[in-house]
Amino acid sequence: MPTIQSSEFKATCLALMDDVDSMGEIWAVTRNGHPIAELHPNSSGRSTSPFGLHCKLEICGNIIELLTGADWKQLA
Repeated sequence: MPTIQSSEFKATCLALMDDVDSMGEIWAVTRNGHPIAELHPNSSGRSTSPFGLHCKLEICGNIIELLTGADWKQLA
């Protein structure tokens, strides 16, 4: 596993993240020679489309009209 000093990581973070994403390598970030973090590609499986990522929403009633006092009491 390649390593990188934390000071160098700070200066090249965005470029290193692009490399990790494209090559799939895991990098160890070190401070004073001791590993403190790892940078690895995301393995959660990204969706290519934003549709279906959120829960389904059903609109009930008129969402434009203001609620009256009686409507607030029903909600409580």
